[in-house]
Amino acid sequence: MKKTDALIIGAGPTGLFTAHQLKLIGLDCEIVDNLDKIGGQCIELYPDKPIYDIPAVPECTGEELTNNLLNQLKPFDIKFHLSERVEEVKKEENNWLVKTSGGNSFLTPNVIIAGGVGSFEPRKFSPKECEKFENKSLFYSVKDKNIFNGKTVSIFGGGDSALDWAIELSKESHVNLIHRRDEFRGAQATVDKMQVLVKDGKINLFTKYQMANIYGEQTLESIDIKNDNGEIKNLKTEYVLGFFGLIMQLGPIANWGLNLNKKTIEVDTEKFETNQKGIYAVGDICNYPGKLKLILSGFHEGALAARACFKLARPDEKYRFEFTTTSTNLLKRLGKKE
Repeated sequence: MKKTDALIIGAGPTGLFTAHQLKLIGLDCEIVDNLDKIGGQCIELYPDKPIYDIPAVPECTGEELTNNLLNQLKPFDIKFHLSERVEEVKKEENNWLVKTSGGNSFLTPNVIIAGGVGSFEPRKFSPKECEKFENKSLFYSVKDKNIFNGKTVSIFGGGDSALDWAIELSKESHVNLIHRRDEFRGAQATVDKMQVLVKDGKINLFTKYQMANIYGEQTLESIDIKNDNGEIKNLKTEYVLGFFGLIMQLGPIANWGLNLNKKTIEVDTEKFETNQKGIYAVGDICNYPGKLKLILSGFHEGALAARACFKLARPDEKYRFEFTTTSTNLLKRLGKKE
């Protein structure tokens, strides 16, 4: 049994900054995440994609943002429990008993859900044959774009992810872009850029087509795509990328007695507490009037939730707000000289 002042569920940007805020005010915390790496959706879905709306950071990738947040946590000893899913949360007097799929048990007065949109998995291709190529030559996200250099890549989808990667990979790869409609869901500026590359012969565009079949033994050799009229084209390709969006699942969270609104959790805007005392929700998974699904909003929510945790973790102490620019206590925790 591990005892801690707060347990954070989710190691994405919001969870990482919430941990920073907890440690800054003198509380202990540990982080659980069902992914095998730190960074949440930023790392899983768009590690190389630029982000332009982080305050004071004109541009950074998901990977760079994650690394910067981890550097910010360096003064603190944060324990991460990766590839573990929280399976059970139940009340034990003034604490919550939390059990994970990895066999860990935590006793804590505060649980902060920073799980993004909950458990998520990509929508996949229909043909059963695609399964044997998954994570070898068929992918639903890009972790290392360099593997596609000089290769033929067939990209399926009509949203921002499909268009962004078609444009990016066309610099070093031969790209086929396949979409089941003529219209695209991506930003118009991106669609326009893609159309220019099509005219220049940098991208081969096939609309009103979908995956029909996939061929290859040890390695992927080609695919069949079929249009609305039943016409089939065979495309030689070495890699396939599918961007059809995500299937969002709350998973066990749905059974914790929380006030759910569709697939989000209702919270107040003072402490970002749910209807269960000592359980908070921050980041994309929480909902309240005026909610904006931005990373900067998650940082604000995490900072307030961290302060609310102090009262339950230290009931005999009074929380005193301090600034990092002037507080000797905070500077000491950060390992800085006065």
